[in-house]
Amino acid sequence: MKILFINAVCGVGSTGRIVTDLARQAKSKGHTVKVACSTIEPIKGVRPDEVITVGSRQDYYLHNLLSRLTDHEGLFSRSVTRKLLSQIKEYDPDLVHLHNLHGHWINYELLFRYLAEEKKKVVWTLHDCWAFTGHCSHFSLLKCEQWKSRCLHCNGLHGYPMCYGKGDVANNFDRKKKAFTSVGDMTIVTPSEWLASLVRESFLGKYPVEVVHNKIDMSVFTPTASDFRKAHHAEGKTIVLGVANVWNQSKGLDDFLKLRELLDERYVMVMVGLTQEQMAGIPGNIIGIQRTNSARELAEIYTAADVFVNLTYQDTYPTVNLEAIACGTPVVSYMTGGSCEAFDKHSGVAVRQGAVGEVPGAIERALLLDEEEILQRAKAFYSYGDYLSLIS
Repeated sequence: MKILFINAVCGVGSTGRIVTDLARQAKSKGHTVKVACSTIEPIKGVRPDEVITVGSRQDYYLHNLLSRLTDHEGLFSRSVTRKLLSQIKEYDPDLVHLHNLHGHWINYELLFRYLAEEKKKVVWTLHDCWAFTGHCSHFSLLKCEQWKSRCLHCNGLHGYPMCYGKGDVANNFDRKKKAFTSVGDMTIVTPSEWLASLVRESFLGKYPVEVVHNKIDMSVFTPTASDFRKAHHAEGKTIVLGVANVWNQSKGLDDFLKLRELLDERYVMVMVGLTQEQMAGIPGNIIGIQRTNSARELAEIYTAADVFVNLTYQDTYPTVNLEAIACGTPVVSYMTGGSCEAFDKHSGVAVRQGAVGEVPGAIERALLLDEEEILQRAKAFYSYGDYLSLIS
């Protein structure tokens, strides 16, 4: 079978690594694969002849600007999408496996018109809620349920994907519904039961929905020795770790900073994924580390930590929880989205969303968990299962 994966990035970030892991799995079973992605991030994990690049950095920035002005994310990049479609037609895949179509890089209406007209078999893995809303990729913070019927207004225009104007959410909702329900043979895949339940209530509920939990590369994310403690003068301390691709309110930035005030000097707090500006503004008693795309370096930090704390307010099935547990580190997480689906009572502790005052006690309980049982959780649970059954 010839399989085409389509995602905003390839080999970097959580969705990019998921795509390359799936491509590697498909190749191991004898399938031919290609990955179509934007050029805004480095491309890793696949051979050059297996990549179809879409657009240039200039195309990305133009799409980004126009999206911010009009609220029409995913409706620009027409010329580069037409070029992509000509390359897809030449490759003629038996299966198209979609991932993130937002990200200022592709025109979803042109893509879905092709998929419908060519009667392609489609699997679409959703990593957030963007596909069935008039604007938002997440709406938990807004406590909005318009997506169940039809979005009419939006209080989240300044969230991703950002819009400076008045928004066009009703039109966006209608155009997405028309495009995304035009394909005859499509299976929706979600990484969590939580997201699957939402999809079934949306206009995408006409399609079969399967839950396939995200997997990580456990040859990389495994207990990994390093001199991290020594390098950061943390010997004899309890390291509390937080990792985010982007630290902001929805990822619990404010709560993580509050947590520092609730913990005494026995604890060292580490934040990975900060911007240079955030690095300059965090308190001196927090170790700040900028974003890294080195999976091995992340594994070293996870392993050095005593507990991983995820105070997210909007998440589908955070890969960081999986990575921490695979390195033998217990997780403390808010009960947000599918975050707590990643662990059980032997590998993590759940806390009510926003109850930062309860986190120190949860950390103490997590520190009592057995490392071997945590690692057993990783071995037993972090598998894509029979992914290939979805594409046969």
